[in-house]
Amino acid sequence: MKKLRNHPQSNQQENSPKAVNNETDLCSLTDLDFKREIVKILKELREDMNRNADTLRKELENIRRSQEKLEHSFAEMQTELRAVKTRMNNAEERISDMEDRIMEITQSGQQTENRIKKLESNIRDLWDNIKRANLRIIGIPEGVEKDKGMENIFEEIIDGNFPNVKDTGFKIQEAQRAPNKLNPNRPTPRHIIIKMAKVSDKERILKAAREKQNVTYKGIPIRISADFSTETLQARREWQEIFKVLKGKKYAT
Repeated sequence: MKKLRNHPQSNQQENSPKAVNNETDLCSLTDLDFKREIVKILKELREDMNRNADTLRKELENIRRSQEKLEHSFAEMQTELRAVKTRMNNAEERISDMEDRIMEITQSGQQTENRIKKLESNIRDLWDNIKRANLRIIGIPEGVEKDKGMENIFEEIIDGNFPNVKDTGFKIQEAQRAPNKLNPNRPTPRHIIIKMAKVSDKERILKAAREKQNVTYKGIPIRISADFSTETLQARREWQEIFKVLKGKKYAT
């Protein structure tokens, strides 16, 4: 499995995206930037279609108002009956054409929205798959890793809380703070992301953490969890509320 590293070059690409003009530029993008560019294009397309639909709706409303005025003054314009009837027929044809166009745009917009949702879901699944072997450690104070290194801190946590897991042996591929840059306005320490060599090692550590419940580092309560994408984490939080309601009903009966 490839290592996940935050390079300055990749950060600069994210902060200053370049327009993709041809197939060669698309091929030169990373997978993540390619997917972001596709999602961006599709979102812009959907917004443009929505604006066009709004414009067409306004035009349709203006036509309908014009028709109402014509019908209201029909009695006073008997001498121009033929001209009025022609205008009304033309207006009805335009209304029909506009309604057909609105229907087509609405259907196309819905299809585009569905494709965007599918792409977002695929990107989320891909990102979760990349993070599959990751552990997220929450609560370790800032700066302690300067002297020992994050790998050594992680091994101390395992030794102090799950000695049986340590005996089975495991390998760490990478350890880093997330986000990469420290925000002085952030009241809590940044999380530590540990990338394990094997998914099975991550699962064993998570299982041990769930069984122990109270995990600490030098007396400080910390938490160990899986490293999910933001969207997946939010979805799990929503399900957690549902589980609480269901459990409450179960105990109530």
